[in-house]
Amino acid sequence: MSELQNLEKLPHKAAEKLRVYLEDLLKVHKDNIVSIFVYGSTASGDHIPGISVINSVIVFKQLEVASFKNSLRIVNRGIRNGIAAPLFFTPEHIRTSTDTFPIEFLEMKENHLLVYGEDILKDLQIDPSHIRFICEEQLKGKLIRIRQAYLEIGLRKKGMEALVKESLDSLFPVFRGLLRLKDIAPPIEKEKTVELLSEAFGIDGAVFSAVLKDTKNDEKVDGQDIEVFLERYVNQIQKLADISDKL
Repeated sequence: MSELQNLEKLPHKAAEKLRVYLEDLLKVHKDNIVSIFVYGSTASGDHIPGISVINSVIVFKQLEVASFKNSLRIVNRGIRNGIAAPLFFTPEHIRTSTDTFPIEFLEMKENHLLVYGEDILKDLQIDPSHIRFICEEQLKGKLIRIRQAYLEIGLRKKGMEALVKESLDSLFPVFRGLLRLKDIAPPIEKEKTVELLSEAFGIDGAVFSAVLKDTKNDEKVDGQDIEVFLERYVNQIQKLADISDKL
C-alpha cells in the first residue's frame, strides 16, 4: 500500500484528522483505490477550524455496494470529526460525467490536492460549451427557486435574507464558470470574483458585494429592507442569465 502524500500542505489539525481517517479506509479497500484527493476550502487554504468541513473524493477501480457498506463505520466517525462523507467515483464515471457536471469537475480540477495515488484530474478535459449550458441552467433555475420562495414566505419576510445569502453562496461556482468562458482565471476569493464578474459582464457587482459584507440577520441588506433589496438582487441574476444565453 502506497503512502499518503501532501498532507503537510493542509492545515495541521485537518491533516491529522485525515491521516487516521484515510489510513483506515485504505486498510479496508486495499488495492481497489486509484486516488484520493481533498478539494474545497481545505485545499484552497480557506479552511476554518471548527467551522469548515473537509471535503474529499475517493476514486475506486471498481465500485460496488460493498464498497459503501464496508466504509460506513469509518465515514460515520469522520462525519463526527468534521470530515464530510466523501464522494465515491470510478475513473470511467468521472470521464463520462464532465458534460453533465462540468462546473463541479472543473472546480475540483483547479482546486484540489492529491493525497494518495494517481492524479486523474490533472489532464481531465472539459468542453467549454458544457460549462455555458450549465451556467445558464443554474442561473435560470435559481431565479425560479427565488421567485417560488418569495411566494412562500414573502408575506412574513422572515427568512428572505437567509434565502438571498444561501442562493448567492451556491452561485459562486457559476460565476467562476462564466469568467472561464471569458478566458479569465477565476480567483478563489469571493469578493475578487464579484469584482472580475462586474468588469467582464457589466453587471452591478455592488449588489453581490453587499450580501457578502452583510453580517446581521435583520431582514435588511445594504441598509435596505430585504424586499426592496431582493428586486435589485434578482435583476442582476436575470442579467447574468440573459448574458449566459448569448455566450
